Amino acid sequence: MDGVELYSEDGMDYQAVTTVDIPAGSTVMYIPAELCLHSSTVEQELCAMSPTVQQAADQLTKIGSGNSIPDFYIFLKLLIEYEKEDQSFYFPYLDSFPRLYFNAASMTDFCYECLPPLVFSLSRMERVKLENFQQVLQKVDLVSAFNKQNMPLLRWAFNAVYTRAYADKEGQGSDVTLTPMADMFNHGTDTEVEVYFDEGGNGMAYTTVDVPANSPLRISYGCPTNPSFLFARYGFMDDSSPATFCKMMDIPKTPENVDMGMDFSKMLFYHDTGDISQEVMDVVLYAKVLANIKYSPEVGDVKQQFYDAHMQGDEATKAAIHEAYRFETISAIKKHVDTFMEQLIALEAKSEGKSLEEHPRLPVILHHNQFVKETFSKVKQNLDGAVAEMGGPASGGGDQWGGDEWNGGEWPAEEYNQEYAYME
Repeated sequence: MDGVELYSEDGMDYQAVTTVDIPAGSTVMYIPAELCLHSSTVEQELCAMSPTVQQAADQLTKIGSGNSIPDFYIFLKLLIEYEKEDQSFYFPYLDSFPRLYFNAASMTDFCYECLPPLVFSLSRMERVKLENFQQVLQKVDLVSAFNKQNMPLLRWAFNAVYTRAYADKEGQGSDVTLTPMADMFNHGTDTEVEVYFDEGGNGMAYTTVDVPANSPLRISYGCPTNPSFLFARYGFMDDSSPATFCKMMDIPKTPENVDMGMDFSKMLFYHDTGDISQEVMDVVLYAKVLANIKYSPEVGDVKQQFYDAHMQGDEATKAAIHEAYRFETISAIKKHVDTFMEQLIALEAKSEGKSLEEHPRLPVILHHNQFVKETFSKVKQNLDGAVAEMGGPASGGGDQWGGDEWNGGEWPAEEYNQEYAYME
């Protein structure tokens, strides 16, 4: 479409921008199906070439990576096309891909030592996917023995899939698709376009809002309040993120905790203000504070009462219990924030004096950690003020809710699976 062009300030990072005003609902890009690499089509092509492709996919299922099979087909297709060099139909497209990535799959072992727990966990999951792809690739006879062990090449193909491919929206099937030109849209917290595939497999990008001339055209790569995922998967820090997950990694993912709001996108600390989302307050009160309250016949099971009030929309009862244990809840959050801030300072110190030539991703890691540190500093300032206003340890709610039964000690360690406990 006229009115859209690729623009770069540094000759390396390109993005799609408008040159004219474009109204909402306009198709700004059309990519014929024959140019798109759909995983379902690639699967049929590769499985017809060799039975070893299906064997590799079956092995992925056996090792617990069955949901990555569509991505693996595209990964394998890229390796096969790579070996064709300039005889590949896709050579100009593949030649345009970046060679340098800053995401988890490309990090050195030392880089991992500089990551806070959540982004470490997310990053480790990305690396495990790559390791699984390399493992099952050994079964496939369509790629040379040399390239099966060529880790820079394997990382390049893996990153091309996971940073550029579109996963179909709900109701459109399970395809993963590489779409030339449509994969040039950058991420934005506020977006201007969406990409859609019709029944024939043709790709279309259309505007969702009125877009003035000289504006970027952006899509969403993921939840804007989870910059740690964006960093691990794509290798950039989204400074426009309004908030970040509160980084509480010691709460088990039980159905009840999920009901209370336990989710990456809900348990938030807000970057600009240091505000704490209601879901953080609810989950901490329920899973930490009330879990440590001794049962008494006079009061009953306060934790269950709080849960029932939440599920029934009884805001009055919820507010009363929150007020009774406000100091305990804020103290628990403050303890977490203080501890996490100490961890960030220690991680920052690790990077001092390290060579950026040897670890080129360190600046991005430090940028991510600084964003989190700024957010937590503002939250800490608010919490310190709240504790000061309450004049130190409170007597608890006493009266109806029995707040004075809280023991005020260390929170018990919970068994926690860092790789899966918070994943949706």
